[in-house]
Amino acid sequence: MFVLGNVRDPDLGSNSLQSYSLGPNPYFSLVEKSEPEKEYPELILLQSVDREKQQNYELTLTAFDGGKPVRSGTAAVRIVVQDANDNYPVFSQKIYKVSLEENSPVGSVVLHLNASDKDEGSNAEILYSFSRISENAQQAFTMDSETGVIQTKGELDYEATQIYEMTVEAADGGGLVTQCSLLIQIVDLNDNAPEITIASLSTPIPEDSAPGTLVALINVKDLDSGKYGEVNCQITDTKALKLLPSSNSYYKLVTAAPLDRERSLEYNITIIAEDEGSPPKVTKKMVHITVSDVNDNAPVFDKPLYISYIPEHTPAGTSIQSIHASDLDDSENARVTYSIINSNIDDIPVTSYVSINSVTGVLYAQRSFDYEQLREFQFQVMAKDSGSPPLSSNVTVRICIIDKNDNAPKILYPSADTEGSALFEFIPHSAEKGYLVTKVIAVDADSGHNAWLSYHLLQVPDPSLLTIGQYNGEIRIGRDLPVTETLRQKIVVLVKDNGLPSLSSTVTLNLVVAENFQQVVPEIRRQPNNSATASNTTFYLVIAIGLISLLFIVTVLITIIYKCRKSDTPTSYGAYSRNVYPQFTLGCPSEISDTSLPFPFSYDVCVTLDSKQNEIAYLKPVENVPTDNLIDTGDVAPGSDPRNVNLSTSSNVQVGS
Repeated sequence: MFVLGNVRDPDLGSNSLQSYSLGPNPYFSLVEKSEPEKEYPELILLQSVDREKQQNYELTLTAFDGGKPVRSGTAAVRIVVQDANDNYPVFSQKIYKVSLEENSPVGSVVLHLNASDKDEGSNAEILYSFSRISENAQQAFTMDSETGVIQTKGELDYEATQIYEMTVEAADGGGLVTQCSLLIQIVDLNDNAPEITIASLSTPIPEDSAPGTLVALINVKDLDSGKYGEVNCQITDTKALKLLPSSNSYYKLVTAAPLDRERSLEYNITIIAEDEGSPPKVTKKMVHITVSDVNDNAPVFDKPLYISYIPEHTPAGTSIQSIHASDLDDSENARVTYSIINSNIDDIPVTSYVSINSVTGVLYAQRSFDYEQLREFQFQVMAKDSGSPPLSSNVTVRICIIDKNDNAPKILYPSADTEGSALFEFIPHSAEKGYLVTKVIAVDADSGHNAWLSYHLLQVPDPSLLTIGQYNGEIRIGRDLPVTETLRQKIVVLVKDNGLPSLSSTVTLNLVVAENFQQVVPEIRRQPNNSATASNTTFYLVIAIGLISLLFIVTVLITIIYKCRKSDTPTSYGAYSRNVYPQFTLGCPSEISDTSLPFPFSYDVCVTLDSKQNEIAYLKPVENVPTDNLIDTGDVAPGSDPRNVNLSTSSNVQVGS
């Protein structure tokens, strides 16, 4: 109700102001009020007005008097509708949905909110704020309360938060508030590389593992979504291992073929995971896998055959050879021990000759070796590892004894046992230059250079009279003999080997030059009795020769006497000159008589390596005696073994008086 201003009418009575009227309208009506001495109209609001629909109303107020004619007066009534905060702020949408790429820069505008209010003035002034917001969203976004602009204030990560939901309110100056929902969807980018996780790993792997043995279980994932999260996985090329897909994002790393630790001790497998982004992101991870050893390799010797050369007389305990075997396995499977396989050498265990250090494989001599008794021998050495079960291998070891010059030459003829006895070589006066007097035969138990013998005249009264073959030991006349009745010379022959230092032996010979052997007999009988120094073997040999000769002579004499009586023709035998066997008669075995045999005879002497084993082969009458040299021996070349020489002589007799 609003009181309108007073109306005056100068007339009085009925001609004065009588009534009021208001122009037609649906919102206002007029009520007349009377007070003493005052009437005034009041404007009554019939229904509420809406400023947002009509802000001003123009009404006509008419005042009427009671005169005739009626007079009236009008006044314009302007009604201004004042604003009331009867309108709430209004958002254009109840729910705002925004898509925003992750990794958007800080300060990026997300949304510009704009709420409207139909009111005016302060009632239309709107302030924006978050009424409901999560802590992570509060860390990620900020909003200008006056402009309603929402911006990022932190980094966005799809993998951390994919959707942000919040409520924004708009409040006008009158305190009316309106809310809306804001949904920010983070758009995924290919900003994450695949992740490789080793779920389980079995290492080391035994090298005898069957193909298909599980080595590792691998999980591969990508935090991105869509095709950015689809991952392809593979490993570096290797024939030993392969990668098989399992359930979901798991892969199995298994053996593809038998493993051999000796060929490849370890494997560095690189797992490569690649997503389907553009460009794709790749992750690599290395897995170190070792192979454990299995005793699948036997020891192997450095050489297929070990040959060791040992000088004879090497002291016992000397190391003679180092045996080494290697095993490709590891640790205990590669620890090798050595042993000698039991065997016999001439019924003697080989361990009596050599021993071996079971750890180092060094062979040691158990005794001093003699080349003349044992020149070489061989045996087997076994190398065995310490695996379970152990593996072993054998190798042959040959030990060769190297000869040393430890044996002096041994003179076979003339026998060295005759030193001090009367040894005579008969040389007829008719002997000419080059005549073979005798031959010295010697052997050496050594071998090689150590057994090469040379012969030298050590003591000779007349060096020009006799010569000796350096390599065959033949003593020959060096010049024509002097015209003398008899000539006797004593010479010493030296036989030495080719060793270093050289070893030697000597033999003494008595040479007698005479017309016939009867002239030699007195020289023989004048020899001093040195039988005390002669060896028993020579003594028994002379006795045997004497007995056999005596029996033979008696038999021959009986036969000759019988033939002489039958033929009545006496047979005489003259003295033989050059190259004729001497005639003499043996009395007892220990002496030589002056009686001549009725005919010449000869006997063969077979000489062996040991002069103690010399024996008389036979006695035979000399008929049709050849005129060749009485001593017939073949030359002994240097280094040859003259031990099988068969010495035949008929003119040289060694007798101990």
